[in-house]
Amino acid sequence: MKNIFYNLLAGMVALVVITGCKKDKTIGNTNVSAVSNLFLPEDGKYVKIASGASGSVAFEWEQARAEDNGLVLYEVAFDKEGGDFSKPLYSVPSDGNGLYNKLTVTFSDLNKIATLAGVKPQESGKVIWTVMSSKGINVKQSGLKRVIEIERPAGFTDIPTELFLTGTATEGGDDLSKAPKFKQTAPGKFEIFTKLKAGSFHFADRATGTPATYSYDGTKLTEAGNTEFAGADKVVRIEVDFNVASYKTTEVTNVGLWFSADNKIWFDLNYTSNGTWESGVKPIVFHQESWGRDERYKFRFTFKNADGTSTTQWYGSTNSDNSAANSSTQPPYFYVVPVNNSQYDYTFKFNHDFDNKSANIRLMFNATVPAYTHTVTAN
Repeated sequence: MKNIFYNLLAGMVALVVITGCKKDKTIGNTNVSAVSNLFLPEDGKYVKIASGASGSVAFEWEQARAEDNGLVLYEVAFDKEGGDFSKPLYSVPSDGNGLYNKLTVTFSDLNKIATLAGVKPQESGKVIWTVMSSKGINVKQSGLKRVIEIERPAGFTDIPTELFLTGTATEGGDDLSKAPKFKQTAPGKFEIFTKLKAGSFHFADRATGTPATYSYDGTKLTEAGNTEFAGADKVVRIEVDFNVASYKTTEVTNVGLWFSADNKIWFDLNYTSNGTWESGVKPIVFHQESWGRDERYKFRFTFKNADGTSTTQWYGSTNSDNSAANSSTQPPYFYVVPVNNSQYDYTFKFNHDFDNKSANIRLMFNATVPAYTHTVTAN
């Protein structure tokens, strides 16, 4: 009797499972109509994206109909003029994860779409758009399409958070993994101190894989391409600003240690690599004053501008006055920032143990340190 009961129970369970499987395999009506009217934006709308601007454009269309009166999903597709949307440049579900008959497209995404269409910064180009309707399958493309013309900003809407210098003219050569890294000075702004030799270079947003790349076209910072460098080797500062697509290079002709009490450069520091200068072993002799031994110093850079003129920039301490360094002084004490040309303000003070000794001064202006900094090592 017990066996009969279990056999009956097993049969009922099997029947339920089979019935359930049959229900799972049943697919409802998936037919939908194509979108028959596009509302916004109007055909031929011109959108100018200003540098650094935030904003969006609204896309709206008439609802499609499902034969089972259920929900319809929407996707907006963009393509080049003349395209048929079989391989769209860009597609995205409508607002509400595809449920609404509208889509809000940010300036950032419009800039991406224009980029995919081959539009360069500060230029305009046309793309077409349409709407796909479906219930997840049986996609119906609207028979309508509209044109939107997009003017890209001078700068870049998608701004890299890291930047590397690579190419035959650079210290790392064209091996991307060895590309020196820029220091980010503000959002969208980067600078690097480096040596260039005859060849070409460009900028990359990462040092692995297939990065986005940029170059200077002689007028502005632009996507892809290479920048040529000719002539003798030069130590330079390169500054780029993706907010306004600007590029500037300045030659560094001299870096010296300025000793305040003598009011002059004590000795020059020689460029080595990766934004680093070293003095080599040099004598350190403080200046005798009536009140004691003066040990103050900072650094002076001499730059040669594109027009051939020379300028100087002083680099010193973040503090207008300091105590002398000692063996327990922490690294932030040695951070170097642009300062004024005052003889004594914003200077560092040598460790008193270095007086009448020799030392090597190393100045590091690169992205491998938390901030531009220097070290003084006794010899």
